[in-house]
Amino acid sequence: MVAVESSVINLPLMPWSLVWMAPYLAAVVIAVGWLLGVRRESFYGWVSVAGILVSALFSTYLAKLVLVDGKTVHVGADSVWIPHLGVGWGSYFDGLSAIMSLVVSWISLLIAVYSIKYMEGDWGYGRYFFMISFFVGSMMLLVVADNLVLMFVGWEGTGIASYALIGHWYTDEEDYWVGRPGRRVLGTPMFFEPSHSAVRAILFTRVGDIGFLIGIAALYITAGTLSIPELASTAHVWLAEFAGQGVLPLLLLVFTLGALAKSAQIPFHEWLVTAMTGPTPVSALIHAATMVKAGVYFVLRFTPIIVTGALAVGAPEVLGGVNSYFTLLAWIAVLTALLLSLMALVSDELKLILAFSTASQLGYMILAAAAGGIVASALAGGSAAELAGEGVAAGLGHLVSHAVFKAALFLAAGWVIHAAHSRFIDHMGGFARYMRLTALAFWLSGLSLAGVPPLSGFFTKEEVVAVAYKAEPFIGGLAALTALLTAAYTARMIIRVFHLPPYEKGVEEHLHEAPPLMLVPYTILAFASLVLGLWFTGFFDTLSKAVTLSLAVEEALVKFKVTSLTYSVVAGVLASIALVAGLYMVLRVDFRRIIREYSIASAIHGFLYDRMYFNAIVYIVVLGGGGALVAALQELDLGIDLLYHSILVAAGGGLAFLARKIYRGRTDYIIALYIVSLAFAALAAYAAFEDKIGPLLRILGG
Repeated sequence: MVAVESSVINLPLMPWSLVWMAPYLAAVVIAVGWLLGVRRESFYGWVSVAGILVSALFSTYLAKLVLVDGKTVHVGADSVWIPHLGVGWGSYFDGLSAIMSLVVSWISLLIAVYSIKYMEGDWGYGRYFFMISFFVGSMMLLVVADNLVLMFVGWEGTGIASYALIGHWYTDEEDYWVGRPGRRVLGTPMFFEPSHSAVRAILFTRVGDIGFLIGIAALYITAGTLSIPELASTAHVWLAEFAGQGVLPLLLLVFTLGALAKSAQIPFHEWLVTAMTGPTPVSALIHAATMVKAGVYFVLRFTPIIVTGALAVGAPEVLGGVNSYFTLLAWIAVLTALLLSLMALVSDELKLILAFSTASQLGYMILAAAAGGIVASALAGGSAAELAGEGVAAGLGHLVSHAVFKAALFLAAGWVIHAAHSRFIDHMGGFARYMRLTALAFWLSGLSLAGVPPLSGFFTKEEVVAVAYKAEPFIGGLAALTALLTAAYTARMIIRVFHLPPYEKGVEEHLHEAPPLMLVPYTILAFASLVLGLWFTGFFDTLSKAVTLSLAVEEALVKFKVTSLTYSVVAGVLASIALVAGLYMVLRVDFRRIIREYSIASAIHGFLYDRMYFNAIVYIVVLGGGGALVAALQELDLGIDLLYHSILVAAGGGLAFLARKIYRGRTDYIIALYIVSLAFAALAAYAAFEDKIGPLLRILGG
């Protein structure tokens, strides 16, 4: 049941590939300007903005062809890059890639505009905008690529860009660190410099990318193609082949490792929470529009392909393998959502709270797609494919909603941190008096994150919880519990920053509203979250149409329904916010005193504050185990060197000495002895294997 493609529009490679090429071209212009010695900062910023704007305009027109006209657009379908693999430079626009390209390009544009003022006077200004442009171009390429090789190029491009931008301030001044300086757990530092965090990001994600590459190779060997549309149409073939070999769930999981690492799912989440060392607009870009959304996009792209292929085969081993894969994926996602929300409850760094929330919300998105896959593979008939589409639509809806409110939160946080001269919320407080619009933007986007109606986050989060509950009530219950925790840490963050006195003395003089070039982008995004919520029927209709027009989806109906579960979750969310507000603003509870005086409270706080020791365990296992492995391999290497350069040399010398004692020349004798030895060896072999060699010799002899 693959989406009908009778109305495919084929467009030439140029100019339509500017949808992803334009930001790359902007990066080239920036590099040339830097080489020519252009000193004017605004040149670099506005060139980057112009490149992203061109990409956004092309995305909008192509999305109109898909979402309004109901077409599928294939750009450069006949282009050739690697002939032997059948790989070209093509871009494929269906409903999913159309929505994603709009989200990536327009939100990146607002972040780039904000960055012009935020990065003013920075010593790496030109380098920053070069990498921003490269980052956006790579993400756009990843989203629209029509084959896995081109997708992987964009995939790795986002990794390189994130490495450079997370480590932008590579001189490692303490102001740019993440974590409390000097804090250690199990001997492992819990504070991270920009250069350290950048290396962590690229190493954590590269581990997952190995699995992605293995999956690409396995698919090419089995399916004979790397084209994503062709993989969709032949999914029943390669799924059956993998199931026949008994490796289907394992191979699907390995193929998805890159997505899990990119989207910071347990156990790969550690790179994301320490990626806050870069400039704040970089955090907004990574968390809202690029990088971490790449993994979610991958899952949303391949979930309907896998489900539709499995349903087409219909064999129990295929359906069972697919069900096992989606069940494991759902558990990884819901545990990430739950555990990271617990960590956010006690964090005292503003951007770190937002980072925890990002990983948690990414878990929601992946959970939605996985839940749809569980239901579809379990039903294996009737409306199974439509239910899978519903899960994909729920995940895509929350991706869009999260991109909007999380970009607003990070950009607003960038100004708050700049004004406070501190990343710690202990040094912030009462800021609503000085920056009313920023406080309003924070409340609108924060309540959307918390899932409060009528903001967009409420509708998309409820749809995720509902889909998860259909798949497995217990998983749905954990997703609902996560919603309550999300509301609690969001309320704590906003109340402490904007409405309470600071715990520790911070900057009070010269506090004021953000400059217009910074204020306008996050205000637009915050109100967009409200507009999407008020327009939720049209929003959900657009999502349904987009997913229905995507590869391997027959129909995806997303209609918001108020159920008893909805009432329960909303009541819990509002109660969480009220409880936090009451504890902080009415009762004035001093949680720091409670933590100091009660050992149980201190232990729980320390466990959550130190991220449940995940980071320490990773370092102990990887560095400790890796160090032991390196030492063992070094000893083995020394042993081999000793064998070849000492023992064998000495043995050879000894044999030569003995040979000279026995015989001192006559090459003809040596040759004769060699021939006689060979003859005896041949006779011995014949005697030992006469029953096998004899018939063969008789055949050869005629």
